[in-house]
Amino acid sequence: MRRPIREITLIAALVACLAALGVGSASAESSHRPMYWGAWIGTQITGEEPPWDMGAVSSFEASLGKGLSVLEFSTPLAQCTEPANGATCRFSAFPTEAMQTVRNYGAIPFLSWSSGATPESTEEPEFQLSDLLSHRYDRHIRAFAKAAAAWGHPFFLRFDWEMNGNWFPWGAGVNGNRPAEFVQAWRRVHRIFTAAGATNATWVWCPYVRPQGKTGSIARYYPGKKYVDWTCLDAYNFARNSANPRPWQSFEQLLRPSYEAVTEKIAPGKPMILGELASNGPSPRKARWIGQMFNSIARHYPAIAGLVWFDKYDRDLRWPLESDPASARAFRTGLHRYPFVGNGFSQLDASPIPAPR
Repeated sequence: MRRPIREITLIAALVACLAALGVGSASAESSHRPMYWGAWIGTQITGEEPPWDMGAVSSFEASLGKGLSVLEFSTPLAQCTEPANGATCRFSAFPTEAMQTVRNYGAIPFLSWSSGATPESTEEPEFQLSDLLSHRYDRHIRAFAKAAAAWGHPFFLRFDWEMNGNWFPWGAGVNGNRPAEFVQAWRRVHRIFTAAGATNATWVWCPYVRPQGKTGSIARYYPGKKYVDWTCLDAYNFARNSANPRPWQSFEQLLRPSYEAVTEKIAPGKPMILGELASNGPSPRKARWIGQMFNSIARHYPAIAGLVWFDKYDRDLRWPLESDPASARAFRTGLHRYPFVGNGFSQLDASPIPAPR
């Protein structure tokens, strides 16, 4: 039946008003914007972190009803005795077996690889950024890159993340490091990988969010679009607790200032992934935070093409989803409400890795 013109006009006006208020926009937008999702899972489930124990992934997946498209884990440049120095260190090999385990499962490996050493300290005089620039560890970096090239499959490489903080030995303001050295070191390591043929690495540049608007400094750490494939942000709602007496912060409060700085000024056009994301806090408040997080990403953050939940205990903070059934249910609801893709990437061969479509 043909509607009167006046009725059509009123309906169009109503639709426009609802869209302006965000009503109904999530499903419309999300249906055209699939996203990766995954986790960095700790030892609390089986006693061993994935991918060395994939039973933890099976348990995590079962609780959420969807396979992970990204699985994060980490390795340092070196593993040393105390104190860390070049004479007592064993340099890490590229984790070929672990990478293949992740690929066999169907997820994309998300390797957080640092230029520091374990046991970790903010003062590691043998592992300063200047040491990378002096070619001191070229041989070990080159061996790592050659092994990555030999493995040959696509993976995310998050190198020296949260460099704008002062809690890692590669961060500026600690261990004798300067922001300009970070940029130079990143470019140098990138060139070593390229020369070794390790073009299967997708380079992920990942500062920590600055929710109080202190985002200007982030640009000082950006290596340039030639050296970065994906941007990234790490964000935690610590809530008020004895370990970190910070106020409760919504996802919007945490992300918005840094997101706008990265996507509008520093690296426009690059896809973004949230490399570490979590909320502390009591149930059901944490569950509501998670629900609002999913809604915000779908409606207001179009550059975000993936997220990784930090499912580990850290200083007794309750980041893991399994620590709170209500939070796990909220996360499961978000995964199924919006088009997050599952573990169908065992045959992925594109480098750099594209955003899902």
